[in-house]
Amino acid sequence: MRLNKFISESGLCSRREADELIIQQRVTLNGEIAVTGAKWLEGMSVLVDGNIVKLKPTTKNKRKHIYIVLNKPAGITCTTDEAIAGNIINFVDHKERIFPIGRLDKNSEGLILMTSNGDIVNQILRSENKHEKEYLVGVNKPVNDVFLRAMARGVRIHRQVTLPCKVSKLAKYGFRIVLTQGLNRQIRLMSEVLGYKVVQLRRTRIVNVKLGTLKPGVWRNLSDSELSGLLPDFTDW
Repeated sequence: MRLNKFISESGLCSRREADELIIQQRVTLNGEIAVTGAKWLEGMSVLVDGNIVKLKPTTKNKRKHIYIVLNKPAGITCTTDEAIAGNIINFVDHKERIFPIGRLDKNSEGLILMTSNGDIVNQILRSENKHEKEYLVGVNKPVNDVFLRAMARGVRIHRQVTLPCKVSKLAKYGFRIVLTQGLNRQIRLMSEVLGYKVVQLRRTRIVNVKLGTLKPGVWRNLSDSELSGLLPDFTDW
């Protein structure tokens, strides 16, 4: 947890005021003058003006927002419009109001993140962050080296050439691809330009969050380590 968040959740002051205390060198972390951006770990001592700061029991390890990973089955639409049949909101049926981060095509399956925190969306989807997204893809023709090299270099779709990416053969009719951008129907359109048709597409990873053994249609909460790895500079959990 960021030190400013720790101080704020102790009830001493706001996070912004905590930043000012740190800048003014009025905060120590394990006996050392704290610096802006410092992180507090379980067991570390924090003093402000020589006084011990502790988390309130009611706020310790408590999240403000919901963060889940769903193994989306094919046929479910990533929309918040509950009037659309098979929408992801009704499918998950979470007790809190949540929405998908990004999307997967209706016919695609696999990992999709959902949250109640609107501030996190831009952090994950922002193209300059170059967050990796990994997919397993089945196509209608044997995968060859020409196809793999072309996919890796970039393909012209949506009036632009896609960014270079990592591509490797998995089977006669299958390949693995890791993207750092998220154009609409990107893998399907890239394959189509090269004369291939995608027959199955499954996302298995976003940055450090992996689908693992999560069964289709099942969701789980993200762990603290997954959240920290996904957004190392984000603190408003």
